Amino acid sequence: MILQALLLIGASLREAFFMFWETLWALVLGFGLSGAVQAFVSRAEMQRTLGGHGPTELVRASFFGMVSSSCSYAASAMAKSLFQKGADFTATLVFMFASTNLVIELGIVLWVLIGWQFTASEFVGGIIMIVLLGFATRLFIPKAMSDAARRGLQTGHGLGGGQADMALPDTELQHAPWQERLRSPGGWADAASYAMADITMLRRELLIGFLVAGFLAVLVPASIWQALFISGHGFWTSLENAVVGPLIAIISFVCSIGNVPLAAALWKGGIAFGGVVSFIFADLITLPLLLIYRKYYGGRMTLRLLALAWLVMSAAGLATQYIFLAAGIVPRQHPASIAPASFQWNYTTILNIIFLALFGALLWLSRNQQRFGGGRGYALDPVCGMQVETARAPASMLHAGRRYYFCSDRCCEAFKTNPERFTAGQPGAEPVRLEETATDPVCGMSVNKAEAPAERVYAGQHFWFCCDGCAQTFDGAPDRYASATPSR
Repeated sequence: MILQALLLIGASLREAFFMFWETLWALVLGFGLSGAVQAFVSRAEMQRTLGGHGPTELVRASFFGMVSSSCSYAASAMAKSLFQKGADFTATLVFMFASTNLVIELGIVLWVLIGWQFTASEFVGGIIMIVLLGFATRLFIPKAMSDAARRGLQTGHGLGGGQADMALPDTELQHAPWQERLRSPGGWADAASYAMADITMLRRELLIGFLVAGFLAVLVPASIWQALFISGHGFWTSLENAVVGPLIAIISFVCSIGNVPLAAALWKGGIAFGGVVSFIFADLITLPLLLIYRKYYGGRMTLRLLALAWLVMSAAGLATQYIFLAAGIVPRQHPASIAPASFQWNYTTILNIIFLALFGALLWLSRNQQRFGGGRGYALDPVCGMQVETARAPASMLHAGRRYYFCSDRCCEAFKTNPERFTAGQPGAEPVRLEETATDPVCGMSVNKAEAPAERVYAGQHFWFCCDGCAQTFDGAPDRYASATPSR
């Protein structure tokens, strides 16, 4: 019995490893391309162009989501920051959905692991989701509810704040012409740092995804999948599979690109094409993210957001399946296995060797970022390792005289619980050298400059605020408050 259990565990680990081996070159390629896009695209443009929910704003939100990080936690934090600053809630949701479903690395890994049809479904279904969000968001989340959530975030009731509220410019490189950006060694060093930071940030998700998928592929018999996902009932089978797919995502705790190996296991287990597609789309409603949304927007709005996302994801998965059936491109057979049982000298091995060398080059370039003139305006999240722009980090915190920047409030909260764990050998930004207190120009409250939730620079002077609400009031009439308050 013990020997049989060990053999099954060994077979599961082997399946997980060879799934990783099949996708290794695709992962390096995807993260490398994503890092280049993140380094060269302006974030300030995102904030300026997402103020409405018309077709133009939704197309822009989709594009900016596609060129952002694929991490679900970072996407939710960036979406919260955009919404807090005045972006329309529908455009914010579209940005967040595009960030995790219309990204390069996801499409490449899907193609390699389970077929080009799933890569195509990612983009076709993604467009369907965005259209559905454009029509349905206001029905599920009325403007009065989203406005109340925005006020809560702006007055400091949410977890966010800090440097994300400072209207600082992009890096000089991001304003330069395309030709100059591409010729800049510092720009490519920043791109390499983005790629390595994303790999570091998502390593846990990838590890869990491959391990769980390996164990599911080996240990779960076909009868279990058949009991969970009904078959043989035509449309009703497709509908049930598309509805159950997001439920598996919610309870799996695996998000971002880490859910692709699980999708492969589900496809091998017999779930319908649309069910796999809806599962892939559902990485934004895993249980940890739902708890984050509750802190951002409140329990009532989070339940409505869950219902909206579940409906849109299931409908997009179902619609994509029938579009692909009509086109005759849905795979007819489910695979008997996902990955090879041993190493083989084939194109996968050759590509893996080439891209392992590229990975080494990316690692070297990222570690020499400042030597090549990169790194200005960036910091590494000490918790997850993601590279963030200090001017737009969703959260920051002062510790031991240094300011640390975070990709999301989740990482900031983790840092607060045990800062010593994350600061060993990881310096933050330059030490803070400010006088201890300043007067909030709006309410007159005395605030600690280093710990102030928000800061503004106006007419060459610095102003600190007790909360985001006072900072927003200042933004509305800076002359009125700046002239009456001494500052540095």
